Amino acid sequence: MKLVAITSCPNGIAHTYMAAESLQKAAEKLGHQMKVETQGSIGIENELTEQEIQEADGIIIAADKTVDTSRFFGKKLFVTGVQDGIRKPDELITKVLATDFPVHQESMKSVDQMKKERKAKQNPIYRHLMNGVSYMIPFVVVGGILIAIALALGGKPTAEGMVVDPDSIWNSVLNVGAASFGFMVPILAGFIAMSIADRPGLVPGMVGGYIAAHGEFYSSESGAGFLGGIIAGFIAGYVAKYIKSWKVPKMVQPIMPILVIPILASVVVAAVFIFILGQPVAALFEGLTDFLNGMQGTSSILLALLLGAMISFDMGGPVNKVAFLFGSAMIASGNYTIMGAIAAAICIPPIGMGLATLINKKKYEEAEQEAGKAAFFMGLFGITEGAIPFAAKDPLRVIPSIMVGSMAGAVIAMLGAVGDHVPHGGLIVAALGAVDNVVMFLIAIVVGVVITAFMVNGLKKNVE
Repeated sequence: MKLVAITSCPNGIAHTYMAAESLQKAAEKLGHQMKVETQGSIGIENELTEQEIQEADGIIIAADKTVDTSRFFGKKLFVTGVQDGIRKPDELITKVLATDFPVHQESMKSVDQMKKERKAKQNPIYRHLMNGVSYMIPFVVVGGILIAIALALGGKPTAEGMVVDPDSIWNSVLNVGAASFGFMVPILAGFIAMSIADRPGLVPGMVGGYIAAHGEFYSSESGAGFLGGIIAGFIAGYVAKYIKSWKVPKMVQPIMPILVIPILASVVVAAVFIFILGQPVAALFEGLTDFLNGMQGTSSILLALLLGAMISFDMGGPVNKVAFLFGSAMIASGNYTIMGAIAAAICIPPIGMGLATLINKKKYEEAEQEAGKAAFFMGLFGITEGAIPFAAKDPLRVIPSIMVGSMAGAVIAMLGAVGDHVPHGGLIVAALGAVDNVVMFLIAIVVGVVITAFMVNGLKKNVE
């Protein structure tokens, strides 16, 4: 049989390509031909041609982002989430090739039904939030890395911390990084709103996010931070969506999405934030920041345990993203130890599983040993998703092992006052000079990796 597929995830980085690889391997194992189009952060790769679609006996879309299905009319089309593409590709292929599997219809009713089925499986709040996060992360990472490079190569230690000479080129690099980093909240809010209301929601979302990030609009010293950005994004999105539902004369319809909706929604979200929500949310965010900055002793250990568990629990999923977003926001508030603990925890699952396959090959099939090498490499660059193939195949043994390792690493990093100035993890951030107390950072990672490797190997049985 000939099959084609499309994979895509909110971030467009790891899950997109892991799902593609899983589907291709499963098709090969079952004796079918398959081509997979990936719609990642770099754009569309390996794009399907019209001929390939027409010749296909079945089409699989494993995506957590909206994919245009109009070109698949009259073909067997199975739409599901990207996680299914990673974890159960064999099942997807079997289903779509079943003789009684329905073909995709062109009518609006069938398209609407497919959308309803997908929405029933996904939490809409999470989907909108992840859309904002996926667009925000590149701005935050670029800004953070540029700041780290400027401090590492042009910074001088002082009593107040690292300072860059204002007359040097590194100060320009620092300013560019700060500018990119400053887009975090407006981008987050704008693309949350766009996910809810499509393009008419983008402008009011970004306006609301900018207001949330700048406390001078509502007499606050620090602003409402990422919490305010999330709230502004949802308010702008739903207000824009509501205005879109208005029945207006035909002569007004063309200017609704480019003029009426953006202006009205922007005014509403601005008024709500400036006069109602701005100060309370800013006070909440300031209180949370002060509380975290003041954490010492037992409380900081509990926080590190929680962050380590969240990072490794679903390896790039929603729980992981909540912890990561929290750490990124703390960087913007001047608290780098939160991200320090997260940065250590991020890379422990893939490196730990890679080490486990190296030290005891009897417990892993040949394909898993190859996956272990890739996971080890991914871990060096802070890509937690490298551990997913192992967790998908043996969750009851792998997930507890990587959680314990990440929790141990996060606690050591927290106690060792490890600070990470970049919203990313793995050894790459240490190589860029973005980490305070590098020795303790490395110790935290090594201890966590060893715990993960030996624990999972102790729990697993030898393969036959």
